[in-house]
Amino acid sequence: MHGTRTSTWTRRGLAAAAAAGSLLTVLTSASSASAAADTADAPLGGSKVVCTSKKPGLAPTLSRDLAEALDGRQGASALAVYDRHTGTHCEFRAGSRFDSASVVKVTVLGALLRQAQEAHRALTPQEVRLTTAMITKSDNAATDALWHRLGPAAVRHFLALAGMRDTVPGQGGSWGLTQITAADQLTLMQLLTTDNTVLTPSSRGYALDLMHRVAPDQRWGVPAGAPASASVHVKNGWLPRTTGGWRVHSVGTFTDNGHDYGMAVLSTGSRTMGDGVTTVESAARVVHRDLQG
Repeated sequence: MHGTRTSTWTRRGLAAAAAAGSLLTVLTSASSASAAADTADAPLGGSKVVCTSKKPGLAPTLSRDLAEALDGRQGASALAVYDRHTGTHCEFRAGSRFDSASVVKVTVLGALLRQAQEAHRALTPQEVRLTTAMITKSDNAATDALWHRLGPAAVRHFLALAGMRDTVPGQGGSWGLTQITAADQLTLMQLLTTDNTVLTPSSRGYALDLMHRVAPDQRWGVPAGAPASASVHVKNGWLPRTTGGWRVHSVGTFTDNGHDYGMAVLSTGSRTMGDGVTTVESAARVVHRDLQG
């Protein structure tokens, strides 16, 4: 839907979206014959890391390893993980709300793409420039322009269609104070990698391509520990506040060697940005290692 100019930029993202959709179809058709998923949990800071998986032994291993990785870290964290290949899902405080920082920019992109679909139009050249800067460089001025162009009604409309019911848009121009949850961020990652009625394959391919082309100095976070051969799509967020320390988040999807998975790791209360990055990457390394087996 984005025209000849943008279609050449989205080929890689479209391929990722198509592969994910095809893999989901195969896995769904096979799931009825699969054994029931195992569930395991591990205590962490008054809560629990809870994992389910159809792969024998993975749920207890993943829940235990994630709890160990996050134990003793500063502040508070939350995560949500899916892996279609093994039928795995993990959560830790996935319904807790955090200030979004820049990870909300994927939601802004989704809202714009949905708005364009409903108007039966392509993105304008200016929208292409703004979305590219917003995602690949995390440009705040571009996000300001798109946030005000969309307005709160369009953002809420997209959130409702996407099933992101616990996400609350920031007031006025404060998009970085949107309240997000790990569960809703994982819902968004699944939306981008699955055939659905909210975003067309072209829209999903466009978004994935931008997330694949994030600037090298912003490719930290959930890609930590990913196989070198993996196709990585990521968006990070970081925000210092006078109370509560640093908010450091990372969301992403990965395809590699038959694997098709994604995760959202959120954190708040770190003394420095580096401490927050370490928290996020400690969890991410466990996920990549355990899912890859």
